[in-house]
Amino acid sequence: MNDQVEKQISEVFRPSRAGIEHGKNLGPCSGPNRQRDLCTFCTISLDQEEVFRTKVFDKSLSPFYGEDFYFEIPRPFQCLSFYVFAKGVFQRDLPVGKVSIRKEELCKFSGKEHWFGLQPVDPNSEVQVGVSQTVFRHLYMIIECQGLPLISGQNCDPYATVSLVGPKKTKVKKKTSDPQFEETFYFEVTRPNSYTKKSHFQVEEEDIEKLEIKVDLWNNGNLAQDVFLGETRVSVKILRNDHIHRAWYLLQPKGNGKSKTDDLGSLRLNVTYTEDNVLPSACYTPLRTLLLKSPDIKPISASAAHILGDICRERYEAVLPVVRLLLHHSRLVSFVSAIAALELENTQEANTIFRGNSLATRCIDDMMKIVGRSYLTVTLKPVLDEICESNKTCEIDPIKLKEGDNVEVNKENLQGYVQKVFSSITQSSSSCPPLMCDVFRSLRQLASKRFPDDPHVQYSAVSSFVFLRFFAVAVLSPHTFQLRPHHPDLEVSRTLTLISKTIQTLGSWGSLSKNKLVCIHVCLSYQPVTMPTNQFINLPLCVLSVSQHVYHIIHPTGLYLFYYREVQKRAQGRKRIGKNFKKRWLRVTNRELSYHKHRGKEALCIMPVKNIQAVEKLDESAFNRKNMFQVLHSEKPLYVQAGNCVEASEWVEVLSQVSRCNPDRLGTFHPSAYLAGAWLCCRSLSDSQPGCKPCTPTLLANLQLDIDCDRETERIFSLFTSSYSKLQKMEDACASIAVYQGPLREQDDYSLFTIQDSKETFHTVRQISHILKELQREHDTRSGTAQYGSQ
Repeated sequence: MNDQVEKQISEVFRPSRAGIEHGKNLGPCSGPNRQRDLCTFCTISLDQEEVFRTKVFDKSLSPFYGEDFYFEIPRPFQCLSFYVFAKGVFQRDLPVGKVSIRKEELCKFSGKEHWFGLQPVDPNSEVQVGVSQTVFRHLYMIIECQGLPLISGQNCDPYATVSLVGPKKTKVKKKTSDPQFEETFYFEVTRPNSYTKKSHFQVEEEDIEKLEIKVDLWNNGNLAQDVFLGETRVSVKILRNDHIHRAWYLLQPKGNGKSKTDDLGSLRLNVTYTEDNVLPSACYTPLRTLLLKSPDIKPISASAAHILGDICRERYEAVLPVVRLLLHHSRLVSFVSAIAALELENTQEANTIFRGNSLATRCIDDMMKIVGRSYLTVTLKPVLDEICESNKTCEIDPIKLKEGDNVEVNKENLQGYVQKVFSSITQSSSSCPPLMCDVFRSLRQLASKRFPDDPHVQYSAVSSFVFLRFFAVAVLSPHTFQLRPHHPDLEVSRTLTLISKTIQTLGSWGSLSKNKLVCIHVCLSYQPVTMPTNQFINLPLCVLSVSQHVYHIIHPTGLYLFYYREVQKRAQGRKRIGKNFKKRWLRVTNRELSYHKHRGKEALCIMPVKNIQAVEKLDESAFNRKNMFQVLHSEKPLYVQAGNCVEASEWVEVLSQVSRCNPDRLGTFHPSAYLAGAWLCCRSLSDSQPGCKPCTPTLLANLQLDIDCDRETERIFSLFTSSYSKLQKMEDACASIAVYQGPLREQDDYSLFTIQDSKETFHTVRQISHILKELQREHDTRSGTAQYGSQ
């Protein structure tokens, strides 16, 4: 389907939530391979690319992982897989088993907990990506494939074997996941009583329709063993019915992956998979307009955005698309201010301000996760890396101390870490994103107005988010904010827990009056915390640090972005495709982009951010590598390969945002490279030829991701549709209140909704219902079914 037609019909996006709950009886149940003390962890993979990993569960055959992962699937896929590994100490991690769910089966399991039996991890069954196109004409075949997997992070060297009885082999195609074989094979089948020349393969007439032609895909291993990529089988019966048969086939495991194995245990999963079909933008104009009017509706509880939060209050993912949509249109601050004011009306005591899981706190939490990721990186990542890599013991609970531990040494280690983390936070106000500062400034004003007699509430309103809901959470679980690649081990996790609890306590001091601080000490275990100088923490000084930090956040002086990852970088200016890719550490701040041979060492090259003209994805065909992006600046382009598709998108987002206001940004770019005297994309011979494709527009907002408003509006439509029964109940409640001047019937149902003005709320609900019906009609009109064999 060409791009023009595709835009006219729809686009498909696939948000997914995977909950890994519980493992049971892991490992072979008998025999010499029985492992009694497994330390296990799970990974989540899209096809054959790992995207998430759980923490390591210590010495249990029935571990309870209890972790949720919510992620957008950034590319087409065939299979969502969960692998269980036994953690290796002196050797590589060993696979215990896996659960693989094909895309078409996800809807069957979506939203339900289910126990899945673990299957063996067999190289011949690891076929999860790729399709092959085969054309048959009287048993002649021309073969093409797309989407073959990476082998050790690189494109494979595929070849195919075609067999009816004996195999025939194609040529090897070098370094490509989309090989074009275009080879023809001929097989002759004769009956035993044929008077013509006998072939090597004879079969009875009635058995011909039972024959299958098998096509195997392999990666050429050169000196190593060839790797099986998948197979497809086509019945000869199809070929007899069609003069020419052309179709795409999904690659399958060898022998459909069936094999007898010992019981490897089972895994309890809760997977929620949603596939959103996004219509043309004009279809969403009525719903989007209604949502964007939300901050102006009086009262705010009668707005479309608040109504969505009301009827979907049990669904944690319901707030996120509204936050993204309002962020894109610069309407979030006014909306958050309005719903925060509504919450404060029902808050009776200053010390309970913004402590619940309300619509306001959920919106602010999601906003901080979106716009504050780079802020966390520059503030916490250096010290968290030190904590996770230093292996210093910090346990101070006498019950949990190990033999040989020195509690005084541990306490000193912990005090040092707490001081470093606390100082990093309180000295980071200049790095706080402006949008977060705007929200916190509004919260401070609202809190002071609601509790005018409490001078400390203006600080507690902000510190409850900054310390309790932002920094303390990031310290406790750094992997969820991309501050660490995986879960920390058990000992480091305990250290982070102690630090996180201390940060929460220190942050709460900013809201205490002086008379409450006389006898307060931070208590870790049963001893007051002392600083490295062996002096008690100066409580007034700590309160001053918190108050100053909050003050500077609501009066920001600048923004500082930071991102640091290991990548594959191509030497700039090279004309050959040889071994020009090298591992480098890429680092970006608000002032410069640099790469380093070793982490933390002197930069090999520094590029001022102000010189960046565009940041775009690079076609895989340019260097036969996936997950590539390019940084265009005043000199030669910088070509970089990220570790996976998620990291590649993050790099493009961060670099685009930090350079979005540069005056020399380009309007067009080349999606491929200039090699052998020509651009591979447009075949232009001049290396200075302007780009052949428009650059991706960058939002002029302090965000680290691009927001597709049509996609977010479609998600909101799906949420409204799935909660339509509650929407109807709200409409009935409004009508009842208007008629009877109060909810005289079905009080329990009505208490679930916030209805301040029944007439205004009724009007908005009716608008929503009408828009939902029109959108559903658009979906029904454009829906269709794809036939098997089409790409």
